[in-house]
Amino acid sequence: MRFGHFDDDRREYVIDRPDTPLPWINYLGTDSYFGIVSNTGGGYSFYRDAKLRRLTRYRYNNAPRDLGGRYVYLRDDSDGRYWSPSWQPTRTELDSYEARHGLSYTQISSTYRGIHAETLYYVPLGETLEVWRVRVTNRRHNRAELSLFSSVEFCLWDAQDDTTNFQRNFSTGQVEVVDGVIYHKTEYRERRDHFAYFACSEPLAGFDTDRDAFLGPYRGWETPIAVERGRASDSIANGWAPHGSHHVKISLAAGETKEIVFLLGYWENPRDAKFDPPGSQTVNKRLVRPVIERWLDGDTVERGFEALRDHWTKLLDTVTVRTPDADTDRMVNIWNAYQCMVTFNMSRSASGYESGIGRGMGFRDSNQDLLGFVHMIPERAKERILDIAATQLDTGGAYHQYQPLTKRGNNDIGGGFNDDPLWLVLGVAAYLKETGDKAILDEAVPFDNKPGSEVSLYEHLRRSVSYTLDRLGPHGLPLIGRADWNDCLNLNCFSEEPGESFQTTGNREGGVAESVFIAGLFVLAAKELAEIAAGCGFADEAESYRQNAEKMTGTIAEHGWDGAWFRRAYDYFGTVIGSSENAEGQIFIEPQGMCVLAGVGLGDGTAARALDSVAERLATPHGIVLQQPAYSSYHVELGEISTYPPGYKENAGIFCHTNPWIMIAEAMRGNGDAAYDYYRRINPSAREDISEVHRCEPYVYAQMIAGKDAPTHGEAKNSWLTGTAAWNFAAISQWILGLRADFDGLRIDPVIPGDWDGFTATRRFRGATYEIEVRQPNGPGRADHLVVDGTRVEGTLVPLAPAGATVRVEVTLTPS
Repeated sequence: MRFGHFDDDRREYVIDRPDTPLPWINYLGTDSYFGIVSNTGGGYSFYRDAKLRRLTRYRYNNAPRDLGGRYVYLRDDSDGRYWSPSWQPTRTELDSYEARHGLSYTQISSTYRGIHAETLYYVPLGETLEVWRVRVTNRRHNRAELSLFSSVEFCLWDAQDDTTNFQRNFSTGQVEVVDGVIYHKTEYRERRDHFAYFACSEPLAGFDTDRDAFLGPYRGWETPIAVERGRASDSIANGWAPHGSHHVKISLAAGETKEIVFLLGYWENPRDAKFDPPGSQTVNKRLVRPVIERWLDGDTVERGFEALRDHWTKLLDTVTVRTPDADTDRMVNIWNAYQCMVTFNMSRSASGYESGIGRGMGFRDSNQDLLGFVHMIPERAKERILDIAATQLDTGGAYHQYQPLTKRGNNDIGGGFNDDPLWLVLGVAAYLKETGDKAILDEAVPFDNKPGSEVSLYEHLRRSVSYTLDRLGPHGLPLIGRADWNDCLNLNCFSEEPGESFQTTGNREGGVAESVFIAGLFVLAAKELAEIAAGCGFADEAESYRQNAEKMTGTIAEHGWDGAWFRRAYDYFGTVIGSSENAEGQIFIEPQGMCVLAGVGLGDGTAARALDSVAERLATPHGIVLQQPAYSSYHVELGEISTYPPGYKENAGIFCHTNPWIMIAEAMRGNGDAAYDYYRRINPSAREDISEVHRCEPYVYAQMIAGKDAPTHGEAKNSWLTGTAAWNFAAISQWILGLRADFDGLRIDPVIPGDWDGFTATRRFRGATYEIEVRQPNGPGRADHLVVDGTRVEGTLVPLAPAGATVRVEVTLTPS
């Protein structure tokens, strides 16, 4: 069952009924000002940090689920009937409805009783404001007298405090209205130099800035008293709940259209400006008003929208493909790339499932997000790498997360996730392969953002690897610490007496649990750092990293191989996890993927046997589950993993993030059919026809899909902000289609399905454009040479071309 369709030409997903199984959201903003917007106008906005600079309120886990947003109400003043053009919050049965989610914009349109309304939401490039462009058309035969009401509910900046500290917050709300512009200037704890504003392009019939005055007592957003009576009260919030609403009268002849522009914005005064109130001449008139006046102009709004669309055209043109499969094309060319940008901006902080309060930017998460983003805007990737590295500790360890506004490590989350440091090596390696910018390695970067602790970024990479080597367990495998990639596998537990409650050592000294997954990740990172070291002229150091990788490979073979698959770990007591010796949790996906990615077992057949075990034990029609058998009861010595019911999240759910590791591993062993089959199983576009089962958006990946042990097998959760986005982009574009940036050139090494006769692609790389044609005339094959501008080149690496050049590459895959 579908709730919409893809419009590939416009790069939009079109939702044609508002009652989607879950709110299907989109993101506004590309740089510092961001917003979430649902297909019915729900969501919220923030500046840089969803916790510390929240502009508008949103109520998670509510009923209806999507409550709070950018609401517009229309009222027919002839009879008092009113409705929401976005369906929510009045949920009036509309005569027509359509929501178009595009790249960093959303347009919702509807018709009710002959009145058509169309609202475009977007954030202009380089601005700290969002535009709502409302166009109202009278499709009746007679004149229509209408009232339009806008509505936002301001958040008191710190979203955590806003939702908990009511004894204070009910006395702090402050607003001011100057020349029809509503300013939200509530200060949080100390006097601040920032405020929000809400402006309208039309003369106002009235306004409200007090939520209670707008809604009325004992009323909700679906029945606001101001809209019902057709009149605002010009309320000014003093304490209580600051709100923003404009009342505009509209008189339309038959067939006439009226355009109204609303602006919701954030303003931060320059450092040298006085801390004057927003309505003052010094700050507001001189600095803010020109911005507001410029963007209230309809022509400026149209130009800004076109600039945004052009911006995305340029970004997406970096990688474009044309394959035999439409689902693949739209994901690679549009939606997967777009999701990679969103995850780069948001990490795991703000979505329909992440409140923006509990998590900032992840150390592990953000490094992985770079893998799918670095080719689009390398300069922003560089900035992110330096930000991440600056939160690293001098031991080589890392805070698990940091706040994007302060760029300081998040002490609430802490560290001790022992895989974290190694991901920095992979993030930097991806940047170097894409750009060739070795100068980044000499950048001075502090530890824990402490002045005076600066060392080179390369030294940070050294310590990332040393952190693992300094923390090896009884079997010579890396200590897991608080957890590794699977945050819920918490194995450092102990009990003084049998039957007593267990305690976790977390990242304290003394935790001896070991991770085979980190061992595989270490081999991969050490090999990457060896290439980086060799490229910098550190030959002895490069050889040392290669030897360490080889030694760890041997340790995995001795203590991490279970006979048919790679083991997962050893717990605090030395009990093996992810083994045929276990009653439950015998095989886990993570080491099967990561060890093969690192090259472990590719030469001796163990990698192939492990991948065959994945197909036999873990694969389902909806994707590959995390482990089998599922844990049927709580095992306190395993930590959080067994607190989930069977088939959900870490307890044998389809954690989509890890599925691409198996896709890549299958491609590495030359099995294009299996790699692509796994890719199709979780491709959201390919799952569009089962939207009533999948439930999440059919245009972006979800973090997890319920596994075969769950009653709701196939149902997705936690869409948008997931490492699934970057890893799937890497799996399909770099390994299945085989277009990989490398240190010394562009590698073209496709491993495609046997029934494909080929594909074409364009790849911009280091200033040159590569036009690629791949042919597979005789079934599954591999490339052993390329034809580059008519000249045969042995192997699969295209030498670097001068910036500005266009390079023609022909590839013929032949059976081996």
